[in-house]
Amino acid sequence: MNEQRRQVLQMLAEGKITADEAERLISALERDQPESPTGAAFRPKSRPKYLRVLVSSEDDGTGDGPSRINIQVPLQLLRAGVRVASLIPPQALTRVNEALSRSGVPIDLAELKPQHIEELIDQLDEVIVDVDDPGSKVSVFCE
Repeated sequence: MNEQRRQVLQMLAEGKITADEAERLISALERDQPESPTGAAFRPKSRPKYLRVLVSSEDDGTGDGPSRINIQVPLQLLRAGVRVASLIPPQALTRVNEALSRSGVPIDLAELKPQHIEELIDQLDEVIVDVDDPGSKVSVFCE
C-alpha cells in the first residue's frame, strides 16, 4: 500500500474526513497511478470536471468542535468566465484591467483566450495540494 493511500485511510480512521471524502481522495490517487502491466484494457483519462477543496479542522474556533468544508467548483465556470470577459467593451476592459492591477492581480483580460483556459484546466488535473496543520487538513485537487 502506498504512503498517500495509507494517509487517507489514517485520516478516515481518526474521523478527520468522511468515508465519501476518503473515497474521492483514493480515486484521485488511483488516477495518478500508471496502468497495471497485467494487460488491463487502456482507458483514456477522463477530463476533470471540478476543482475540489476539502478542509477538515479539529476545532473551528467557535468551540463547537470539528468542522468540515467541502467545496466543489465546476471547471466549466472558468470556461464561462473567459467567454464573458470577451464581451466586455474595450473602454470598460481598460478600467477593469487597471482595477485588477491596483488590487495586485496584474492580468490583462484582453489576452485571455479560450485555448489558454483549456491549457490551464489540463494542467490543473495534475495539481494536488495538501496542507497539514496540527489542527486541520486542507486538500485541493481536480476530479
